[in-house]
Amino acid sequence: MEPQAIDIGMALAEQFPPLSAHAAAVEADRCLYCYDAPCTHACPTHIDIPRFIKKIATRNLRGSAQTIFAANLLGATCARVCPVQELCEGACVLGADHKPIAIGRLQRYAMDYAQGHGVRPAVEATPKGRPIAVIGAGPAGLSCAGELAKWGHAVTIFEKRELPGGLSTYGIIALREPTAVALEETRMIESLGVKIETGVEFGRDLSLAAVRAEFDALVLSAGLGRTPRLAIPGEEAILDGLAFIEASKIDPKSLHIGRNVIVIGAGNTAIDCATIAIRLGAERVTMVYRRNEREMSCYAHEYDFARREGIEFRFLSQPKRVLIENRAPLGLECLRVQLGAPDASGRPSPALVPGSEFVLPADQIVKAVGQERPALAALLGLKTSKGFIAVDPDFRTSLDGVYAIGDCIRASGAASTVMAVEDGKLAAAAIHRQLAESGSRAWGDEPTAAEVR
Repeated sequence: MEPQAIDIGMALAEQFPPLSAHAAAVEADRCLYCYDAPCTHACPTHIDIPRFIKKIATRNLRGSAQTIFAANLLGATCARVCPVQELCEGACVLGADHKPIAIGRLQRYAMDYAQGHGVRPAVEATPKGRPIAVIGAGPAGLSCAGELAKWGHAVTIFEKRELPGGLSTYGIIALREPTAVALEETRMIESLGVKIETGVEFGRDLSLAAVRAEFDALVLSAGLGRTPRLAIPGEEAILDGLAFIEASKIDPKSLHIGRNVIVIGAGNTAIDCATIAIRLGAERVTMVYRRNEREMSCYAHEYDFARREGIEFRFLSQPKRVLIENRAPLGLECLRVQLGAPDASGRPSPALVPGSEFVLPADQIVKAVGQERPALAALLGLKTSKGFIAVDPDFRTSLDGVYAIGDCIRASGAASTVMAVEDGKLAAAAIHRQLAESGSRAWGDEPTAAEVR
C-alpha cells in the first residue's frame, strides 16, 4: 500500500479508546481500595489512587478529578504517557494472580471528564503577587507554574516554541498523546492565573538581567537539546527523530515515509519513530542498535509493542556510513559489535569487529539516539553533573535565585514526564517556602557573575 493511501488520523489514533461509563464503573469496582496502597507509593507524584478510583465507582467524577489534581496537575498527560506497567499498575496487588487494575485508563477517564466539563484544580491561596519566571512550557514548567499559582504567586512561563506543552505537544507520538490533549492541559494551567508567552527564547530574547529586574525567582525547565551527531559519512541524509515525530503531530501531510526505513537507536523515542514509519505505510522498518536487547533503554512493554507491530531489530550493529545516491540514502553500512566490560553507563561496552562491514538497504534513515545536554548551563555558568544542571534537594542551582527542574537536571535515573511533573511540584513548594521565609527575593541585590559577563 502506498503511504499516501494511509488515513493518517486513523493510523496514529490513540492506542486505547476512552472507557465507556459502564466499563469504567466495572473496572473501578474491581479495585480492592488497599490501605497504604502500593500503587500510590509506586506513583512518582503519589496520587491517592484508591481514592480517585473509589470516586469513579460512586460516580463522583468531579471529586475523582480533584483527587488527581491535588497530586498531579498534568494528570491527563500522565494518564496517557506514564509507563504504568512499570509503576502503579506494576505494583497492583491484583497483578500477581489476576489482572492489575487499569489505573492509567481510569485516570484518563476522570481527566477526560475534567477537560470536557471545565473542572479545574482547587485554588485556595489568596494572590500575593510574588512574580516568578519559568523558562520552558513543558510538563515540568507547567507543573511548577501551576503549583506556584495555587500558592498565590504570579507566574509567567517563557517558551521559545510557537506552542506550549514541550514534548507533550511536539515529541510524544499521537498514538500515546494527541496534541489537542496537551494544549488543553496548558489552557487549564493558564486558567489558574499563569501567563504563558510563546516565541520567547531565554538568552536571545530575554536576558537574566531582565528577569532579575522583574521577577523574584527564576525556574529553568528547558529540557534537553538536539539529537547528537553520529559523526559518520553521509549523516546529512539522516532525519532527526524528534523532528520526525513533530512532523507526524503538527503537519503529518508533509511527512514523507520511505518503503524501507531504518531507525538508529533503541529508546522509547526510537520505538515511536519506528511505529510512525510502519503505521504510515513503510513496507519494512528495522531498528539498529549497537548493544543487545537486554541493554535497550526503552521499556520492556514498548519493545514487545514494537515487535507486535512488525518492526524488525538488528542488534550488535554499529552504523559506519550512509550510502547515498542523488543525495538520497540507499543503505546504511554497519560494523558488527562484540560486547566487552561495562562502561561508564554500567552497560557492556561495544567493541567493533574489524572487517565485519555489512549493508542494510534503506531509502529513509532516522536517528533517535538521545539528546544533547542543556545549553543553559554554559550560558549561565551553572555547575553541572555529567553535563546536566546540578541542583540541591530544593532544586536550587549554583546561582542564587535560579532553580532547575525536569530533564535538564536528570543526571541519573530515567527521564519521564511523571518525574518532571513531580520535580515541578516539589520545586514550587521549595520556592514558596524560601520566599515566605526570607520575605524578599530569592536572589540578592548584587549582580551575578552571569550578568556581569
